[in-house]
Amino acid sequence: MQYQMPVTLEDVVALRGYPVSEELLVAAIAGVVELFQAQGKTLEQLKDHLMQPDQWLDDQQRLWLANLAADAWALIRSTKSEE
Repeated sequence: MQYQMPVTLEDVVALRGYPVSEELLVAAIAGVVELFQAQGKTLEQLKDHLMQPDQWLDDQQRLWLANLAADAWALIRSTKSEE
């Protein structure tokens, strides 16, 4: 992967400087999931956050993103338990 997974909020924000690509989206989603987990927040809190209306996504896109984040949550959680 061309992008390192962000480990801080500043790292996530710094991704704005790159052109949008699939790899960038994967890195951003994984970084946000990691941040929520590191802060002791739950998957439901992340999904609630992602479902908040904004100027960029419609309801269907937010639901898709929340489901994608849930998949990433499970994958990251299982990867950590294997370490």
